[in-house]
Amino acid sequence: MSLKSISLRDFVIVHEMDLDLSTGFTVLTGETGAGKSILIDALQLALGARADVGVIREGAPRCEISAEFDSPAGLAQWLDQAGFEAGDSLLLRRTIDAQGKSRAWINGSAATATQLKDIADQLVDIHGQHAWQSLTRPDAVRGLLDSYADLSTEELSRRWQQWRQAQKTLVQAQDAQDSLQRERERLAWQIGELGKLAPGADEWDELNAQHGRLSNAQALLDAVQTAVDALQDADDNATALLGRAISSLQNQEHIEPEFKGLTEVLGTALAQMEDAVHSLHGYARHAELEPQRLAELDERLSLWVSLARRYKRPPAELPELLASWQSELQKLDEAADLLQLEKKEASARASYQEEARQISKLRSKAAPQLAKAITQAMQGLGMQGGRFEVALTPLEQPAQHGLEQAEFLVAGHSGSTPRPVGKVASGGELSRIALAIAVTTSQLGQAQTLIFDEVDSGVGGAVAETVGRLMKQLGKDRQVMAVTHLPQVAACADHHLVVAKRTEKGATLSTVDHVNGEQRVAEVARMLGGERLSGTTLAHAKELLGH
Repeated sequence: MSLKSISLRDFVIVHEMDLDLSTGFTVLTGETGAGKSILIDALQLALGARADVGVIREGAPRCEISAEFDSPAGLAQWLDQAGFEAGDSLLLRRTIDAQGKSRAWINGSAATATQLKDIADQLVDIHGQHAWQSLTRPDAVRGLLDSYADLSTEELSRRWQQWRQAQKTLVQAQDAQDSLQRERERLAWQIGELGKLAPGADEWDELNAQHGRLSNAQALLDAVQTAVDALQDADDNATALLGRAISSLQNQEHIEPEFKGLTEVLGTALAQMEDAVHSLHGYARHAELEPQRLAELDERLSLWVSLARRYKRPPAELPELLASWQSELQKLDEAADLLQLEKKEASARASYQEEARQISKLRSKAAPQLAKAITQAMQGLGMQGGRFEVALTPLEQPAQHGLEQAEFLVAGHSGSTPRPVGKVASGGELSRIALAIAVTTSQLGQAQTLIFDEVDSGVGGAVAETVGRLMKQLGKDRQVMAVTHLPQVAACADHHLVVAKRTEKGATLSTVDHVNGEQRVAEVARMLGGERLSGTTLAHAKELLGH
């Protein structure tokens, strides 16, 4: 079993409801307008359907829906990755307040409506009373066939997108050849101009440093000579004065021991000063005025400044500007290489077509199998001799979903030619075909709970009894719930729920109760003959239930 229980608080016309559900086949019946579909609407909200304040019972501040399932083993990894606690049960809870704010929980932890939707398909498969409408939509038909064939089109879609992008790039390059050529010529000329300079990454700072030294070379030499004179060459130089001070203190060290430490400090200073003088002499020997080198630096700096002004950039940014132009030119060269782009487009097309042909083979194999299974189901639904076909028609142009379109064709009786479902079938036939498809494909999904919401609309008599037997058969393997107005279907159920309306303090409320024994006989009799029960309808109800 999958759906164990459902609880409602202040939902539509339900004040409070706690309903335990069982395995097998369960029907929900009741008078028209009693709210038979309320449970299904509530379940869809618990599974992430769009919230609407209109579902809150009049006068209530909010509504609350809880649904407890047996936790499918396939959800364990998803729950763990999403940060939800996993266990034997899976509890979904959702509230909607009067301001339209919706909140959701999974196993007690806050969740989003999107997360509820992510797990919905593994829990419940709902077939609505208008399911036949999808039989005329090509995308729905193709999706049903692909599910039956157990094939995925994700890889096909990915290759389609790659092909389309390659096509787009090629067309853009073809359309822009003239402008691309002009842009290439402009960039090539600019690169040539800047390439003559060949600016190094750190050259601008180095040039300025060299130019600063050479343009001030004489002043630097004069400063060196002045320093050497003060330290060593002048009559009253610092070296001589410092030596005199050291000698004076050394002569008195025998009287004042503290002078020894001071003498050592001054001795260190004298040594450092002599080192400095040595370094200054070395600088003076190697320093040259180099007027020619200064002229070369002036010329190169002038070229830097001139190009920087032309391209309206700081001189230090010229190396980066050259690199960016070279990168742009490379991209333009690639875009102008139509042969390479054509090869890429052809490769992407071939990759798509290879995958599309595989998809086509699988669809061609599955189509007659699906048609045969649905045709067999139709025979027991009042369409004896009818035939169902799945037609695959090649598309004029390849599409994201493949090379063909799928369409359902039906012949309502023997001897007639199958034609598109929407053009030849009546409303009742469409409902029966939809039911045949639902029964045939019910094992495709992962959900353990199947819900049929008045899919038996438009059928009756022996066909209704067949519908009931089919659902009971499905209920042997999976949990099946059906909202029905047919007593023949209700009589086949393992469990029977009756939805009823009552008035309490001027407010209309809906209740759901399990019925057994005489209560169930009375409900089936009501479905057979209306509110006024007679011995005949009661006898007929007992007969149906007995069968």
